[in-house]
Amino acid sequence: MTTAKFDKSKLPSRHVTEGPARAPHRSYLYAMGLSEEEIHRPLIGVGTCWNEAAPCNIALNRQAQAVKLGVKAASGTPREFTTITVTDGIAMGHEGMRASLASREAIADTVELTMRGHCYDALVGLAGCDKSLPGMMMAMVRLNVPSVFMYGGSILPGRHNGHDVTVQDVFEAVGQQQAGTLSNCELEKLEKVACPSAGACGGQFTANTMACVSEAIGLALMNSAGAPAPYESRDQYGEASGRAVMNLIAKNIRARDIVTKKALINAARVVAATGGSTNAGLHLPAIAHEAGIDFTLDDVCDIFNDTPYFVDLKPGGQYVAKDLYEVGGVPVVLKELRKEGLIYEDCMTASGRTMGEELDLIEGDADGKVIYPISSPISKTGGVTGLKGNLAPDGAIVKVAGMTADQLVFTGPAHVFECEEDAFAAVQKREYKEGEVIVIRNEGPAGGPGMREMLATTAALSGQGMGKKVALITDGRFSGATRGFCVGHVGPEAAHGGPIAMLRDGDMITLNALTGEISVDLTDDELAERKKGWNGPRETIYASGALWKYAQQVGSAKFGAVTHPGAKMEKHVYVDL
Repeated sequence: MTTAKFDKSKLPSRHVTEGPARAPHRSYLYAMGLSEEEIHRPLIGVGTCWNEAAPCNIALNRQAQAVKLGVKAASGTPREFTTITVTDGIAMGHEGMRASLASREAIADTVELTMRGHCYDALVGLAGCDKSLPGMMMAMVRLNVPSVFMYGGSILPGRHNGHDVTVQDVFEAVGQQQAGTLSNCELEKLEKVACPSAGACGGQFTANTMACVSEAIGLALMNSAGAPAPYESRDQYGEASGRAVMNLIAKNIRARDIVTKKALINAARVVAATGGSTNAGLHLPAIAHEAGIDFTLDDVCDIFNDTPYFVDLKPGGQYVAKDLYEVGGVPVVLKELRKEGLIYEDCMTASGRTMGEELDLIEGDADGKVIYPISSPISKTGGVTGLKGNLAPDGAIVKVAGMTADQLVFTGPAHVFECEEDAFAAVQKREYKEGEVIVIRNEGPAGGPGMREMLATTAALSGQGMGKKVALITDGRFSGATRGFCVGHVGPEAAHGGPIAMLRDGDMITLNALTGEISVDLTDDELAERKKGWNGPRETIYASGALWKYAQQVGSAKFGAVTHPGAKMEKHVYVDL
């Protein structure tokens, strides 16, 4: 038996539901209460990153139920499953942060394996915290099944002393407390009110940046990323996402029909326009890799430099995700970009309509407060920019949103630290000087291992009032909540013998976000001579287990810090087996 609406003869689930030989498989499905009709419908994976680690993931289980209702209403059979999440806010500032970026690959891998093992025909993926968003999108593109992404939604802003606050304020308050400008009592008051609901961090940090990407790249329904997690409207978006994936099956629209080079460019435009997280420079190349598309950190940075920054969001600006949603959200940002011809309108989206057709349906316009008109932007280039030079031949990235023109050039002597802990301890003791370039190395994808974020250190500097008086460079990463002249993704990383490994205290470093320069006042011969005396990668304590495996496999941050050859080397597509 097959349904009238969908022909199972070409869908992966036929391998577990059709014909006499699959009677044992069907018996398992009957054991879970499925009817004969439900068994012979398309089987839709509804994957979530639900867990009890943090508020960003806690609402995903409930939202998945709404997705399942939409799948059922459109003649599909949903099969819910979960995968891991490592939540950066909890992992931040200690050894646990090494698990963060590696979790992106684990999420993509486990979703792939779940889909393959059970022969699901399509995927609706729900994610809340930083790495879970790109991880879920990578799995969609890798499998190339009809796919719809849905963000779990942002947290509501907290209120403290009459002002909106986010977790970024708590991190920076730690620096203020250490500097003696904030009492323990006030810190305790802040920590108790900063995060008042379910949802991911409210500023334009990594989670909200990648949520905006999900709409701009076309994998999520328009405006679905904006509503905060506690809003009941999220259930409506969930139900609509369930229906949408069935429409994609009917039209045979797959993830790689949506994620094209043009769609990736659209996504990078929105990151630049909103002053998004530098981590997008890592995740967009990784998503592209799953589709076999060449799209490196250099490409992302070129787009950033060519795109106006006109959405005033934290940490560089004033507002949070809830504010953006209330003035029209990502669709209005896309509409503004379209006015300057900066959006490819022929890209397919999860609705089955093109980006241009979707934007024709959007009535809102820039409010002039959260979303500036693109004709009068906050700045003429993106909130994130790329740097290159003899200190970073493979490039580096810096978030410039909220920085003034005089803050975009910095020259100073290097103060070198071999890991984040050493740097954080020095910052706590104020064992650094104004005008220095703090260098944190051995924190790259392989050398860390895990390419940790440096939010604890950068937030402490900001809390001490020194965020604009020093610069910081690393082969690791920064949180989307980082502000100040903080340069990440310096490549090649120290573990791979990059120039950052050869730096010594006092070397004069120049950072120029206007010209895109990151250089050290050393000749090529001097760098080469130092490399001769280099003792090789720093030994880490990770000699076995998941992080050891990750360190062996992971590639350069320039290409997204990926761990497998990608679509260019594949010999089959899952959905066609």
